[in-house]
Amino acid sequence: MHGAALLAAGILPELGFLSKLQEIASLQPLLVIGLLLLAGTFLGQLAAKFRLPEVTGFVVAGLLMGDAVLGLVHHNHSATLSMVTEVALGLIALTIGGEFYWIKLKRMGKAVLIITAVQLFASFGAVSLSLVLFGMELPFAMMLGAIASATAPAATVAIVQALRARGPFVDHLYGVVALDDAGCVVLFGVVFAVASGMLQPDSSSGAMLVLTACGEVLLSVLLGAVSGLTIHLLTRKRSNTSELLILTLGVFLVTTAIALSLHLSPLLTNMACGALIINMGARNHRIFRSLEPISPPIYALFFVLAGTELEPGVALRGEILLLGSVYVVFRALGKYAGVYVGAVLGKSETAIRNYLGFCMLPQAGVAIGLVLLVENSPLLSSIEAGARQNIDTMVSIVLLAVFVNELLGPPLSRWALIRGNDMEEVARGSL
Repeated sequence: MHGAALLAAGILPELGFLSKLQEIASLQPLLVIGLLLLAGTFLGQLAAKFRLPEVTGFVVAGLLMGDAVLGLVHHNHSATLSMVTEVALGLIALTIGGEFYWIKLKRMGKAVLIITAVQLFASFGAVSLSLVLFGMELPFAMMLGAIASATAPAATVAIVQALRARGPFVDHLYGVVALDDAGCVVLFGVVFAVASGMLQPDSSSGAMLVLTACGEVLLSVLLGAVSGLTIHLLTRKRSNTSELLILTLGVFLVTTAIALSLHLSPLLTNMACGALIINMGARNHRIFRSLEPISPPIYALFFVLAGTELEPGVALRGEILLLGSVYVVFRALGKYAGVYVGAVLGKSETAIRNYLGFCMLPQAGVAIGLVLLVENSPLLSSIEAGARQNIDTMVSIVLLAVFVNELLGPPLSRWALIRGNDMEEVARGSL
């Protein structure tokens, strides 16, 4: 007997309540947001009890709330809730930009910069080329390659703090993780601009695509610099935290809207904004601290919404499993080999060469944000149906890969951190 017949017979009356809740949710986006926050909080706490990253619980909560299970969040909510994605991504980029503190960058040293750059391009190249070899079109393979270069700093920091680890290995780890996502955002901005041009029906020559991409990057950075200067001038003589928050948030939202309207990169724009703010004055750290109270609910909602995009039926399709496995395996190889070669070029210690690469495997927020940015971009309105299907495939691959990397990455990072620190202690003891 079908579910509808069982419901009509009164055998499954609880489904009647669910059906009513689905109906209300389809009309009330606020109900959807509230339920997503509650579900994300409880499942995030549950994930933490099993020593899993909180973001894993958020993604599972979204999976349960989405079309695949309870059906409380439908694709028709995408337009309403896309603003959450845009704000969350902007805040992530703004925070990443705050890591570009010039004094801090100088203190990190040349070796950290070399390792970051080499592993960034190694993971991009390994994933892009492998996906092309397995049949994916070049523009989508390039975008996935750029997304693959991102890591998950939150997971790494949590492991270091739990182990109370200290020393050169941890210093290198913090430096590379801090710079990696910033480099990933820049790389993705350029790659996305080039890939967008390649997917347009009236695609220009290769030289024009590169010039157009460079133009978008420069305009995005210029807009971000103007935004950062505006925030600095508006807040430099203010000490009230509420005023700092209101003014910063106001300029941030206006800037993000302008970037989206002009088809610029909101990620590069907000990252440039954050970089300029942090370097304009030592007191500007307070601007970033003022944003901290509003960040947790926005990030939680962002990750739960990402989980609603995950469809187990699609993710378990042969094509998705194959390409997802290729993505995970070659990303890991690219990260490890890139860190190893970078550490050799930077003349780092043996422990850093052998084990730091394993700490780069976790992947979460930035990767999810970038693929959702592709899905929600105006690019979709001007490309063919087949290309739109490829973007859906990209979303499934990244969400599947994030799920795997967040399960396997943290334990491997913990093991590598312990081994790396032990080798350093042995080396110091032999001197």
